[in-house]
Amino acid sequence: MILPIILGAATVALVLWETFETIVLPRRVVRPFRLTVLVYRGTWVPWRAIARRFKTDKSRETFLSFFGPLSLLFLFAVWAALIIIGFGLLYYGWSGQDPAHPRFATCLYLSGTTMFTLGLGDVLPHTWPERTLVVLESGLGFGFLALILSYLPVIYQAFSRREVNIVLLDARAGSPPTAAELLRRHAGRDSLEPLERLLREWERSTADILESHISYPFVSYFRSQHTNESWLAAVTAILDASSLLLACVEGSPPRQARLTFAMCRHTVVDLAQLFRATPPRNLPDRLPAAEFARLRTLLAEVGLLLRQDQESLAKLAKLRSMYEPYVEALSAHLYMRVPPWILGTEVTDNWRTSAWGRISGLALGAGNVPDEHSD
Repeated sequence: MILPIILGAATVALVLWETFETIVLPRRVVRPFRLTVLVYRGTWVPWRAIARRFKTDKSRETFLSFFGPLSLLFLFAVWAALIIIGFGLLYYGWSGQDPAHPRFATCLYLSGTTMFTLGLGDVLPHTWPERTLVVLESGLGFGFLALILSYLPVIYQAFSRREVNIVLLDARAGSPPTAAELLRRHAGRDSLEPLERLLREWERSTADILESHISYPFVSYFRSQHTNESWLAAVTAILDASSLLLACVEGSPPRQARLTFAMCRHTVVDLAQLFRATPPRNLPDRLPAAEFARLRTLLAEVGLLLRQDQESLAKLAKLRSMYEPYVEALSAHLYMRVPPWILGTEVTDNWRTSAWGRISGLALGAGNVPDEHSD
């Protein structure tokens, strides 16, 4: 029978090509139909819809945090199931000339036991084409398992590198990170060099996020440890701070701020394109005039003066328009909150809290850092 053979060969070829593009090929793949994209869209949309029904942020983030690891395991299961079905169709087609033609369920059983190399021997191939298929599928089963085992450490290494940089930003920019806190905590004398070093580190960190999330898009769905932190919030805070430094702060490191802004903007634009997250046309103003006035007052208290002439404000608005639509698009797709420019109320940093209480009365601004004697 020709039709089962054609369908089976096409199914196996499709899964093998998808596996190659997803795991082995380290670049973005753009084509109309991709099985992996279909699986993620079919699972993420209902998962996100269920998450919206949770009443508390903590329970919602906990539920969303399950999606990344579970979706990866589900994708592997879909691939394995399709390979078994594909080889089952091949067995069924090749055994069509056999007088004792087996049922399709029997062929699926032979395919499953061969794929997972069980070697039970209760169903045996009778023709040379069937025996050849058994050898090919058993070898493919070994290779498939080895590929998955080698792939998982790469995924978690990329996730770990990303989270280390986000945790380091906690004491430098607050929880959640904001441009106001980042600049306030790096204001004062001799602050130019630490601020420039931070921007340089985040230029490289964001480049790593772009490379790893383009090569392995699943990592984007892995949530951070705390409900008020995310890789998108961290990149947005760095973009906000770089925009302020370029447009409104005199004496700032313009070259490094420009390089960091370019890298961060490149990251959010490419990832929005990867997830086909269309930038919204009507954006909420994240920095209205009243909030900008609060921001100027806060930074002026630590000696950092912001220009508010028309040229500076126009430059700031232009810079914001270059990345905020893509940040909002990623926020809607990944269900991650975009941090404000300045917090409405004082929020305790994550490093100052624990299950037994929290540290109060210690500010990380204008050069103050915690030491081993802090309470």
